Amino acid sequence: MILISDATLRDGNHAIRHQLSAAQIHVYARAADEAGIDIVEVGHGNGLGGSSCLLGQTPIGDRVMLETARAALGTSRLGVHFIPGLGKAADIALALEIGVDVVRVATHCTEANVSARFIEQTRSAGRTAFGVLMMSHMAPPDVLLAQAKLMERYGAQAVVLMDSAGYSTPSLVRAKVERLVDGLDIDVGFHAHNNLGLAVANSLVALEAGARIVDACVKGFGAGAGNTQLETLVAAMEREGHDTRTTFERVMALARGTEAFLNPKTPHIQPANIASGLYGLFSGYVPHIQKAAQEFGVNEFELYKRLAERKLVAGQEDIIIEEASRLARERDVQRATGGERVRELSA
Repeated sequence: MILISDATLRDGNHAIRHQLSAAQIHVYARAADEAGIDIVEVGHGNGLGGSSCLLGQTPIGDRVMLETARAALGTSRLGVHFIPGLGKAADIALALEIGVDVVRVATHCTEANVSARFIEQTRSAGRTAFGVLMMSHMAPPDVLLAQAKLMERYGAQAVVLMDSAGYSTPSLVRAKVERLVDGLDIDVGFHAHNNLGLAVANSLVALEAGARIVDACVKGFGAGAGNTQLETLVAAMEREGHDTRTTFERVMALARGTEAFLNPKTPHIQPANIASGLYGLFSGYVPHIQKAAQEFGVNEFELYKRLAERKLVAGQEDIIIEEASRLARERDVQRATGGERVRELSA
């Protein structure tokens, strides 16, 4: 049976600058539970401890979000996203105290070593720990396997490849998922973004390659161009014969019901989303890049290229400002020197 992890109440927070209310969390969590969703992930878009001036502040804290969801869930498991450095061991301890069932410990795709203590902390409490390799497009299959094996050794019960930038094509997904499935003794999962319009296709390919866990959001509600759309994915999975706890009818009822209290408009693929996918930048960076380009008066797409050269990962919003400022200075120098050259030629 394929396990569906619903990130609507976590990745969806990116789409509205992390402003989900307790009431919205309660109603959606209850509806997702009734729809037969396996895991309902809840929190700030960047996970436990993510609320900040830099990353965006939530109107309610982690405790309120998790306690609200916990009270609404019955058979569905409560999950959280955790990035070492943004979150601390104390944040996991709080989540475990509240009754979180699944802790997804996420690191950059080449930094799995920093996940060890947090996976061990979760497992020692008798809860489920998944390892998550973010920005997975930045590493080849063999490197991803080596990193996933570290997480497996630390005690992770599954490893999820996260296509954080929506960069991957089906052939890339197949090669990476197959490598992990062949090389690990634990389940493999896949988390897609829709920057190139391939989220559902990539998720299906991941399942064909042996993945047993797939992430999705109702109406694709998520960072950038959005995530894998839950309703579309379940429909396609039914056609392909994949067995799940839910059905197309149940997730359609879930999606329709959200219109009254959550209003998660399906994200459209904008030119900026395509650019972030093409250049391999974290989907949640798009509004920050657009704002910086406007404030400094620089070309938005040139800024995407510069940031791609810096190989940005999640949590480096400050570098966006740095590069926008550098582009503005370079532009001003070119204008000044160009002006001097024109005067020389005119003399």
